[in-house]
Formats: sequence, C-alpha cells, structure tokens
Amino acid sequence: MFIQVIEGRTNDAGALHERVRVWERDLMPGATGYLGSTGGCTASGDCILIARFEDADAARRNSERPEQDAWWAETAKLFDGPVTFHDTTDVQVMAHGSMDEAHFVQVMEGHVTDRARAEALNAEAEPLLADERPDLIGSVTAYHGDGGFTEAAYFTSEDEARAGERKEMAPAMAERFAEFQQLWHVDRYLDIADPWLTTA
Repeated sequence: MFIQVIEGRTNDAGALHERVRVWERDLMPGATGYLGSTGGCTASGDCILIARFEDADAARRNSERPEQDAWWAETAKLFDGPVTFHDTTDVQVMAHGSMDEAHFVQVMEGHVTDRARAEALNAEAEPLLADERPDLIGSVTAYHGDGGFTEAAYFTSEDEARAGERKEMAPAMAERFAEFQQLWHVDRYLDIADPWLTTA
C-alpha cells in the first residue's frame, strides 16, 4: 500500500470538504489503484487528508493526470499558508471492523524510538484491544522513514472513544501500554469529529 498524507490549515473547512466531494465525483472514477481516503479538520482549522493507493505507481499515475493538477491548483487556494506532504509505502493496518463506519477519527503524529519492540507490543495487544476497546474499529499507520509516523485511529463515536480512554485497563493491557508509551511518542493530536471517509 502507498499512502500520501497532506496537511495544512484552513478557515473554510466546508469549502475544502466540497473540493473532496468534487474529486470523488469527477476524478475518482479514473484513479486506477485508488483505495480510499480519510480527511477532515479540527475545530481550530488544522486539516489532514490521507489518500491510500495500491502502490506508488498508481499514486504517480494519478498525480500525473492533468485533471488532478487542475483540481489541486484550486484546492490549494483553500489552505492558509504552506501545505506539507508525506509519501510512504511503509504502512500498517489494524482492523476490527469497517473503518468506513467510523464517526470519529483521531490522528496522532510523532516518532518511535524502537519500532521493532513497539510492533511486537502492538501484536500482543491487538486481541486484547478487540475485547477491551470495542469503540476502536481500527487504525492505519504510515511511517515516514525518519522514525516519524502518522496514525489515524477510527472510532465508533467520540463519546465512546472518550469513555474508552477513561476506562481502567486490564493488568495485561496496562503493562503493555506502559511500555508502549516509552517507545511511541505522540507530538500532536488531531481530533476529527466529522471525518470525510471515502472508499473506491
């Protein structure tokens, strides 16, 4: 899988969402290898778009389309200031259900100091999470090659996600989570209360 993460700020989230709808209507039918996307803006105007493709070649073919250039030229005008891009094929997906049914997405950005151990802890915790956090439908993690990551976690609702955060963990889960926090450092959270979810 190939993922492109696009980030910036806007003072018109509604207009940006409409541009995403335009892409879905007019450009998505010709985007060979496109798998889906997640997007949205926080209450303070921080916005993120995460596009998923089968591979880097499919993403490149899409970006080379003239209509894609034209769409982005108009869309970029809605951002206040610079827009950042992260491209990667280093992706991990955890799914306990259909992430397209999420009503709340929390994006975490940060860096990991021992990825091998963090992944081992994730593998151990995944079956426990399925039982302990039914509100967590799944996650998509994109690693950026410098120890950095962007992870989108998909929840049934924000209320259920917050209730899950407050719930006391079982000892086995708490032990793994404590070690995980020493390895996995979140520098920034983006809470997307109205996520824009698309699947090809």
